[in-house]
Amino acid sequence: MQKAYEFLKNAGTYYLATVDGDQPRVRPFGTIHIFEDKLYIQTGKVKDVSKQLHANPKAEICAFAGGKWIRVCGELISDDRYEAKKSMLDAYPSLQTMYSAEDDNTEVFYFQNASYTISSFTEAPESGKF
Repeated sequence: MQKAYEFLKNAGTYYLATVDGDQPRVRPFGTIHIFEDKLYIQTGKVKDVSKQLHANPKAEICAFAGGKWIRVCGELISDDRYEAKKSMLDAYPSLQTMYSAEDDNTEVFYFQNASYTISSFTEAPESGKF
């Protein structure tokens, strides 16, 4: 998990894919955080991505940096605890103008049953599970 976190943090922007009925949906994200040994992302409950993840928690992340790319797949599980939201927002102070840990709109998800693969055109892939 640490390798996946470091890759995504270094990339800055990653792309999160969800499912909306039978239609894939992909959008850029930037929040990635480790809390209680779990890999978390953050969004707003009013956004379509939140509704899609509640309907089908299977998701995939993809990012590219330094000539390599990562794919992280698994289930994203909502964690509505104040502590989880606060930890994420403390890691991303710029979000505190739009979200707060007490806010009903703030939502954090953690990966469950996840795996990652880091690939390139010049090296053997590196994989892991968390």
